[in-house]
Amino acid sequence: MVKGRLWFFSLFLVLNLAATFSSLKFSRDDFPPNFIFGSGTSAYQVEGAAFQDGRTPSIWDTFVRAGLSHGATGDIACDQYHKYKEDVKLMVETGLEGYRFSISWSRLIPNGRGLVNPKGLTYYNNLINELINHGIQPHVSLFHGDTPQALEDEYEGWISRRIVKDFTEYADVCFREFGDRVLYWSTINEGNIFAFGGYDSGIAPPHRCSPPFGNCPKGNSSTEPYIAGHHILLAHASAAKLYREKYQEKQHGLVGANVYAYWFVPLTNKTEDTIATQRALDFYLGWFVDALVFGDYPEIVKKRAGTRIPYFTEDEAKQVKGSFDFIGINHYSSMYIKNNPMKQKMDNRNFAADAAVDMIDITDDDPAPDELPGLPWGLQQLLEYFKQVFRNPPIYIHENGLCVCQKTKRNTTLNDTGRVKYLKGYIGALLNAIRGSISGVLSELINEWNGSNAKGYFSWSFLDVLELLFGWESGYGLYYVDLDDLDLKRYPKLSAHWYSGFLKGDDIHSDEAIGIQKNKTPVSSVRSI
Repeated sequence: MVKGRLWFFSLFLVLNLAATFSSLKFSRDDFPPNFIFGSGTSAYQVEGAAFQDGRTPSIWDTFVRAGLSHGATGDIACDQYHKYKEDVKLMVETGLEGYRFSISWSRLIPNGRGLVNPKGLTYYNNLINELINHGIQPHVSLFHGDTPQALEDEYEGWISRRIVKDFTEYADVCFREFGDRVLYWSTINEGNIFAFGGYDSGIAPPHRCSPPFGNCPKGNSSTEPYIAGHHILLAHASAAKLYREKYQEKQHGLVGANVYAYWFVPLTNKTEDTIATQRALDFYLGWFVDALVFGDYPEIVKKRAGTRIPYFTEDEAKQVKGSFDFIGINHYSSMYIKNNPMKQKMDNRNFAADAAVDMIDITDDDPAPDELPGLPWGLQQLLEYFKQVFRNPPIYIHENGLCVCQKTKRNTTLNDTGRVKYLKGYIGALLNAIRGSISGVLSELINEWNGSNAKGYFSWSFLDVLELLFGWESGYGLYYVDLDDLDLKRYPKLSAHWYSGFLKGDDIHSDEAIGIQKNKTPVSSVRSI
């Protein structure tokens, strides 16, 4: 397995895929039948109403209360809890085919287990019905980093095996109450990064870590990422098993897993960096996806973590293996990898030290100072990796977008030309990955799909939402939310106009010039741009 992966990865060093989409012309109609395009948000980042109608705090509430999100909170956020009808109307005007959102566990079941909150139930029923009544497909994530604080207080959340039972019972409520209309479920959003960020570096809720890897009130960076990750996989598998046995035959829906996925490239052509790059893929991606596809962790992960990583029993391995109808991928950018053997020599190692690599930013050809780089070829190579290594599972791109990370007032312009360039490049690269040829030309001519088994694409994010790392100082949204307006008015950015035009059938050249629209106009006027 390891040798096969190294051979496959070395092949990428020979094939120059970086320019495969540079002159691609495409439109919405070029994608396979039943392919879906949408956009997404998550509960704590968009809903607001944090203390209304029976909702109780989550670990994300606690995290922001500690001042760990640049002083920002989700108390009001974008107030979608009260403005969902207005937002669905914007989705219709934009032409979205699907909307990906998460359910707040502590809004639906305030104590984490037990009694269901009727007002929480009403809200999600109303949102789902509003979407369906307007022809928009709901794609629902059960968990997006917001464990009920009640369970964190009771048994420390995901580092306790008790979370598996409580999560499964919560999932049961969701499947029972909403599954007659929701056909696409994902269990736990980017569980690999939730485990790493929350329990190793401590930069995310529940803010657990230990020196020298971070400064947190409690935690153990050496063991807890592996423990939390293990329980996340078991909870996912348990919920998927429940859905398949109790609901799937009647409701005809699908249940999937979700992971965060960088693409990694060796910094040099040295063998040590090539091997290190495969190792980074095994740690940051294979840690979860190997378990889901093959029923166990990668050998290198088990070897380096040793007794610090739990093992699957035979029954658990059988339950985790294949416990998905699709895999959701959150992908934003790619990184160079440099081997760093000194990390392996540390007496006290965390997850990152076990991987023993340095991750270095790759900048694009024309980077803006306040934007993360966009590298579309990385998505194409990532999807090819899933095809070759992980048996080409059905895939939904659940998150993909460009951060404008400004240090001053966020989104001072609606003319987000960088985001338009980003979306065009990544959607073009996605199409090439689906077509499955290096140039994309042959598949275009014969209209065959012999590449990635990708089924959908959701931009992140529909609105400028509260972001985990930068609070309100960054924005990924297609729509700007005016936080200084008591009504939190939404304004379409240039990217909303572009995406709408694409969804409504405009022909796109991935290298075409970008027009600029300066006035605040409704997205329905996109064709006048």
